[in-house]
Amino acid sequence: MQFRQKALSKLQSPEELDLPVRFARPQGRLVLAVTVVVMAAAAFWALTGTVSAKLSAPGILTHAEGSYVLQSPVAGQVTGVLAEEGQLLAPGAPLLNVRTEQGDRPVRAVTGGRLTTLFAKVGSVVATGADVATVEHVKDADDPLLAVLYVPGAGSSTIPVGASVDLSVQSVPQHRFGMLRGHVKTVGRAPQTAAQISGFLGDKGLAEQFARQGNPVAVLVELERSSATRSGYKWSSADGPPYALDSTTPVTGTVHLAAQRPVDWLLP
Repeated sequence: MQFRQKALSKLQSPEELDLPVRFARPQGRLVLAVTVVVMAAAAFWALTGTVSAKLSAPGILTHAEGSYVLQSPVAGQVTGVLAEEGQLLAPGAPLLNVRTEQGDRPVRAVTGGRLTTLFAKVGSVVATGADVATVEHVKDADDPLLAVLYVPGAGSSTIPVGASVDLSVQSVPQHRFGMLRGHVKTVGRAPQTAAQISGFLGDKGLAEQFARQGNPVAVLVELERSSATRSGYKWSSADGPPYALDSTTPVTGTVHLAAQRPVDWLLP
């Protein structure tokens, strides 16, 4: 009965219009203001902001025309080695002397280039068609290097020509000299088999490594030149390493893809 009487008296009393009404505490107003600011900032970023995407892939430093594997046209024992690794060879230059039943026969370079790997040694026995050397297609020791990245087929479609690339070079300590700079020159039109990669690089082992997770697409990266560094190329550090870069050096490339909006708005 006591509560009922209080309720009846409350209904019969006039409205207390002269009393101030408290809509929210000061702490509540602060939380509301912060929430509005955060939502406004998020909406602005969604409309105008961008997200930078990256794609990493293994690769190698080489020259534009690649390499070839020199095979022995004769069978016999190697009696002489006539060239050294790193040497520039003229077309038809002799690399080895092989003693056969018909006498000593030379093994010659098919085309000119730089001798990168020599498999045969004095005293070793070679069969007809055996791999004896790898020769890189270069005409001059100063021919510029480029990097070839082998990107999984699904990822290559997102790479635009001209995209900037940072290359981590296996023979260069990154914490001291930084990364090699470059940009995408061309993107292959179709995936390459291990045999195709081997035909370009002249190395079956590397070809199998690059094709281990499926046939990749070759992405050629042109290195940025610089007269201020010892290597002749531009680095993320001021000077880069105090020595020249070697062809056939493994690298890992990070391709900076085009910036993308975080939200795509669909308009009617």
